[in-house]
Amino acid sequence: MKDKGYSIKDLENLSGVKAHTIRIWEKRYNLLVPERTDTNIRFYSDEDLRRMLNVSLLVRNGYKISKVAAWDDEKINEAVLESSKHRTSESDYIDRLILDMVKFDNRSFYRLTTEILNTFSFEDAVTKVFFEFFVRVGIYWQVGSVFPAQEHYVTNIFRQKLIAETDKLRVANTKNASILFFLPENELHEMSLLFYSYLAQKMGYHVIYLGQFVPWADLEKIQQQVKVDFIFTAFINSVPKEELNNYLIALKELFSTQKLFVTGWQLQVHQPDLPRNVKVVKDYKEFKEYLR
Repeated sequence: MKDKGYSIKDLENLSGVKAHTIRIWEKRYNLLVPERTDTNIRFYSDEDLRRMLNVSLLVRNGYKISKVAAWDDEKINEAVLESSKHRTSESDYIDRLILDMVKFDNRSFYRLTTEILNTFSFEDAVTKVFFEFFVRVGIYWQVGSVFPAQEHYVTNIFRQKLIAETDKLRVANTKNASILFFLPENELHEMSLLFYSYLAQKMGYHVIYLGQFVPWADLEKIQQQVKVDFIFTAFINSVPKEELNNYLIALKELFSTQKLFVTGWQLQVHQPDLPRNVKVVKDYKEFKEYLR
């Protein structure tokens, strides 16, 4: 739980129900009974948030708020489980992932991710559900509605899933070419890097995966000692435009004969001037086309 409880704005962000509507539901149906600060500002507990998330999910799936608000938590939970058997769209799955994240419900979260992977192809599960889920988590984190431990919790679970799927692939190297995957120093968000390395290995490339926070000196040693045909990196964390430009120029000078693939939010924010032979990867389908 956040140090001082959740604000009504937090509930709005996480549940998708407007604060005005939450107040109406409180007054009309006694759905929640928030505590108040000395200055009469509402704040909500973990239990309030979970109830709100469950109720909002049921209402979106056709249940009447007047009916659901009268139920106790046990009956609401039963209805959520029953509803989940019949609702399998990407947005429904994302709602359920959010709920399990907030509750730190390991058993349910693992079961749900397995269900998603059995329902969709692995690539669709990652791009249409898991990545969209992380977009929402990122927004919630920025506005303070979730705290870092919740993001770390779900990130590590998905990281395990990506590594497990990659381990299932044969190391064939049918393309007779290698791709170096790495993240720069101070860059820790490796979900997209793991996924793109999975695609490359699946398509027959030899993958050299260095992961997060790679020092520049290590890249220099790689350049001297290892034959690499392509470079792939990502820029997710906030970085000044000039620093991003300078890094890309230096990277291209270091790997002067290789094609560089770059992706990440910072490229959209800054739209840097790209050195020759550096390609921005907009999505995984585009990347697969380059690799064919």
